[in-house]
Amino acid sequence: MVTFAPDEIGLVDKSSCAGVRADLKSCLLNSDCCTKEKKTPRQCLKEGAVPEECLQLRQSFFECKRSLLDTRRRFRGLKGY
Repeated sequence: MVTFAPDEIGLVDKSSCAGVRADLKSCLLNSDCCTKEKKTPRQCLKEGAVPEECLQLRQSFFECKRSLLDTRRRFRGLKGY
C-alpha cells in the first residue's frame, strides 16, 4: 500500500518503479470495478474491466520492471535516446 510520510512530500517507497506502481494502484482502486462492484484490483485486471488509462499504466509498469532485468538495456540505455 502506498503511504505518504507526514514530514515529506512524496512516496515512502524509494524502490525502482515506485511512482508507476503507486499510479497503477490508485487508478485500479478508483475504477468502477473496485468501487461499485467491490472486487479486488487483481480480479478487475483479470476480467479486463478497467479503464484504458489503467491498462496503459500496467504496460508501463511492466516495461519498467523488465528494464531492470534486461542487461543489454542497462548498459546501452533506452532506445531512441
